[in-house]
Amino acid sequence: MITPAQNFLKKNKVPYKEYEYECTVDHDFGHFAAKQLGIDPRRVFKTILLKHDKTYVTAVTPVNAMISLKNAARIMGLKSLEVADPAEATRVTGYVIGGVSPFGQKRRTLALLSQSALEFDEILVSGGRRGFSVGVNPADLVKVLDAKTGDFLDHVEEPS
Repeated sequence: MITPAQNFLKKNKVPYKEYEYECTVDHDFGHFAAKQLGIDPRRVFKTILLKHDKTYVTAVTPVNAMISLKNAARIMGLKSLEVADPAEATRVTGYVIGGVSPFGQKRRTLALLSQSALEFDEILVSGGRRGFSVGVNPADLVKVLDAKTGDFLDHVEEPS
């Protein structure tokens, strides 16, 4: 089944690679994906919907890191940001938690990418459903989503 994320990438002529795995968890999806695929968690990114009033920001951040909401708000030029609740994230993006892709969302949001992504030629993000990721060049993500980049990470887990 083709996801809205794949349709968006094809329509915008963004090259991507598909990664599929069996998703058997109901939380911590990014770490699970990295482990299942055998990929460095610094290259696997989670998509978190943030909000300020009626403004939504899709934050794309490494699975091994936590977001500093204060720094994210500063980069986006907003007074503050908070994490949207799961039902709201699904309503705005059209995706279920664990399958939220920054691409092909139901409602266009502002986009914010961790600058750590720019260290890699390819990062993995959700492809629009649980158990499916797409590998893209972070520069393509920035271009096609008109994303801002910056350091908004609060805590980064060191590889074990």
